[in-house]
Amino acid sequence: MNTGTAENPVKVVLDTNIFISALVYGGIPEKVLRMVLTKELQVVISPVLQAELTDIITKKFPLSLSDMYLLKEEMEKSFIIVNPHMDLYVVRDSDDNRVLEAAVEGDCDFIITGDQDLLELKEYRKIKIVTPVQFLEASNSRSHA
Repeated sequence: MNTGTAENPVKVVLDTNIFISALVYGGIPEKVLRMVLTKELQVVISPVLQAELTDIITKKFPLSLSDMYLLKEEMEKSFIIVNPHMDLYVVRDSDDNRVLEAAVEGDCDFIITGDQDLLELKEYRKIKIVTPVQFLEASNSRSHA
């Protein structure tokens, strides 16, 4: 698989913990999020994951109603929103299963997460499940290939 470009971005599900880590702590998760902003990555999200992200952001970062509206509008404009048509029961945490469902429905290349239960799978239906560090390492090795 090639490195994502604006013409051919890599499709990923970013677990909610990656969004929050990028916003709060920066570092490697922020580098991944910047790849989304430069359109090297195409984020796939489901309404369930979108609601979870919105809920956590509003709790951690109290936003005005207009800021909340802008956030939701930006997600709808920039992300591929999928409606999974199957229920998966692969891992014990139902929230993690929702991540897998979105990735499968969105035909993703990667799930980027810090969640140990998901990471233990390593791969699900040819979707690689990696940490932000592992993702950047894979991206760098693909761009130098």
